[in-house]
Amino acid sequence: MLVKSYSSTVQGIDAIIITVEVDASPGCNTTIVGLPDNAVKESSQRIRAAFYNSELMPPSRNIVVNLAPADLRKEGSHYDLPIAIGILAASERLYTEQLSKYIILGELSLDGTVLPIKGALPIAIAALNAGFEGVILPKFNAMEAAVVNGIKVFGVENIKEVVAILEGEPTIEPTVIDTRDDYFARYDNFDVDFFDVKGQRAAKRALEVAAAGGHNVLLVGPPGSGKSMLAKRMPTITPPMTLSEALEATKIHSVAGKIGVSGGLLAHRPFRSPHHTVSDVALVGGGSTPQPGEISLAHNGVLFLDEMPEFSRHALEVMRQPLEERTIDISRARYSVRYPANFMLIAAMNPCPCGYRTHPDKECSCSAATVARYVAKISGPLLDRIDIHIEVMPVDVQSITAKREGEKSSDIRVRVVAARQIQAQRYNGTTAHCNAMMTPDMMERYCALEEPTKEMLRKAMSQFGLSARAYDRILKVARTIADLEGCQHIAYQHVAEAISYRSVDRESWISF
Repeated sequence: MLVKSYSSTVQGIDAIIITVEVDASPGCNTTIVGLPDNAVKESSQRIRAAFYNSELMPPSRNIVVNLAPADLRKEGSHYDLPIAIGILAASERLYTEQLSKYIILGELSLDGTVLPIKGALPIAIAALNAGFEGVILPKFNAMEAAVVNGIKVFGVENIKEVVAILEGEPTIEPTVIDTRDDYFARYDNFDVDFFDVKGQRAAKRALEVAAAGGHNVLLVGPPGSGKSMLAKRMPTITPPMTLSEALEATKIHSVAGKIGVSGGLLAHRPFRSPHHTVSDVALVGGGSTPQPGEISLAHNGVLFLDEMPEFSRHALEVMRQPLEERTIDISRARYSVRYPANFMLIAAMNPCPCGYRTHPDKECSCSAATVARYVAKISGPLLDRIDIHIEVMPVDVQSITAKREGEKSSDIRVRVVAARQIQAQRYNGTTAHCNAMMTPDMMERYCALEEPTKEMLRKAMSQFGLSARAYDRILKVARTIADLEGCQHIAYQHVAEAISYRSVDRESWISF
């Protein structure tokens, strides 16, 4: 007897429907075809043990399983459950007309327990778009898949519960969450706040400008000056994600298996902080079976690189293209995938190897040549792609012991959101949604300068030895500063402040 069940696989951040064809005939062998990898081939042993231990006697039949489309390589253990259900139906151990209505997926333990999978969210979206009535998947992934409204999501713990659902006598209820209410109940709750940071007024201002325009930032300062503390509070002042942004970010985390049992949409913009020993593949994505890297996991959020010069030079250079294109392409012999990588880069570094070159009290022990080699670990082209360079100086004892003063993140966020709304109206109908994404045509239209301002900018370019790309960055930052003040035109003081955020550029770093 031939039956068909349905499963799915993830390619990139989207899912593809897989048809699991199972034929049972006289004999006692089990064959799986359709370009299965070793994990799929081994499923027959897991399924047989699961049948025995779940009191579902395995059929003594010749089983042929075809995973279609046959020219697409099938990888992973999540095909266990649809194959097992197909075998039961083809062997007339399961009588149901419901197989065509559900996407089924999950890894089987030897005792019949259904184990977690990756990519539940994009698979649920694909099931909805393909017209399926529901999804049957591990209970661990149920909340994640239930983000997709309009489709039944059954989170099962064992294979017996799947049989009961398909026979029309479910022992569990579908998992249902109100995606909108759940998201808006959590999107404004943070564990940290800019109010916690004492002093550092200039650095706070620079990060406010960065959040308002989506600009990349480099924080340079001695150890203990608060660079990491400032960076970790960046998501608290960036605009809340829209539902579409949250869905896209959640899909990437789902594919990478980073969604916990609580599921739901990501309520806050992602904040990723990989260690400087991270490999190239872990940072940008890839592998024999391509997976999203840290730059994609930071999509619509913040990527924080602490001690930036300590990262692999090659890994940093590979980031140059994603910083411009806001996507990363992973190519393999059989196929290629594209992951989104629209992140805000926040990098931190010491001014020299010992860390005390700019410290007001401690003496630096590094020679000029040592400092030059240290700074040279970050290439000029990469440095040009960072819009704002700001020095972070240690906070004095008086400020540390003083009562906390300053603005809360919520107050700063109000100004940032107002500036982003101006930009949303300005770039309506275009691919840009913030000043950092302006094209040359947009810059020519929205960043016009008066002659005295142009002359000041020319002198700064010459004095600091800045590149043409740095010139564009200055104009974009100036446009953001003007938006924060609600000004339609860029004024002299806006450009002057933007230039001050390039003062820690390569030539001045080494020379002072």
